[in-house]
Amino acid sequence: MSAALGRRVAAEAVGTGLLVAVVVGSGIQAAELSHDVGVQLLANSLATVFGLAVLITLLGPVSGAHFNPAVTLAAWFTGRRHSTGPTLREVAAYVPAQVAGAIGGAILANAMFARPPVKFSTHDRFAGHLWLAEVVATAGLILVIFGLERIGRAALAPAAVASYIGAAYWFTSSTSFANPAVTVGRTFTDTFAGIAPASAAPFIAAQLLGAALGLGAVAVVYGHPARTAAVVVPHGEPELASS
Repeated sequence: MSAALGRRVAAEAVGTGLLVAVVVGSGIQAAELSHDVGVQLLANSLATVFGLAVLITLLGPVSGAHFNPAVTLAAWFTGRRHSTGPTLREVAAYVPAQVAGAIGGAILANAMFARPPVKFSTHDRFAGHLWLAEVVATAGLILVIFGLERIGRAALAPAAVASYIGAAYWFTSSTSFANPAVTVGRTFTDTFAGIAPASAAPFIAAQLLGAALGLGAVAVVYGHPARTAAVVVPHGEPELASS
């Protein structure tokens, strides 16, 4: 028995919100403490790694810890034939919660550092090489998540997913957003981690393409989908079930 949908949706909103608060807040803090862009990125990436690992560990047993519409859609796609993944109704609940949480997280981070709660980013990220980086970053993320599920190692997801995102900060030119909800949220902050609203749509398109390619890579490497729901970590423990 899994947690009630309302609790799962709340976990996705809270988790995505806190993730964006970590990304944006650590970016603001890093920019205030150092003028070295390399040091800023290092601080931002380390905070994100630690924060993401904690959030997956804490909220994975409730909702699966997607925190990402691309992951939710991929889980639906892989589980649709055997009704093992989220249903379309659940997808329709998860995705808006993730986006709303991401926006709330950016607003919260701005407020914590005495910035205007909402100030749209002027950080232009509109370039083909950045879109390619987002395709690669998202494809790799999907391969990690669903590959772990295929080999029965989903319990390693907190460390593995967080480690991958930390690495992708550095090996991709876009610094690995790899998440449509986070991308939308980061348009609401004109800080180190922000992205201009006009740059968001191509990023999101690249992320969705990357998710599809990531699922293709999973199919090539591991064969046909397993008959279990692919999520970041297993959820639905008895103590978390609805009464």
